[in-house]
Amino acid sequence: MSADIEMKRLFWHSRRGMLELDVLLVPFLQEVYPTLEADDQQRYQKLLECEDQDMFGWFMQRGKPEDPDLRRIVEMILDRVQPD
Repeated sequence: MSADIEMKRLFWHSRRGMLELDVLLVPFLQEVYPTLEADDQQRYQKLLECEDQDMFGWFMQRGKPEDPDLRRIVEMILDRVQPD
């Protein structure tokens, strides 16, 4: 699959229909994802397989994913919008 087609697929999977998720995921995909190492890109793709309600809770910091890979990508996205 070409990189362009893959990005388009990921773009549509990043649009969740929940504004709180869309404003985090879509800009992260467009601005950060292309620069990520392959392992982190796979983590992002794994995140997109999660339920919206789970992601919402993680991004609102009401909990953390049990999976260390998911925890890492969630923290990366949160660090981008909430730098120290």
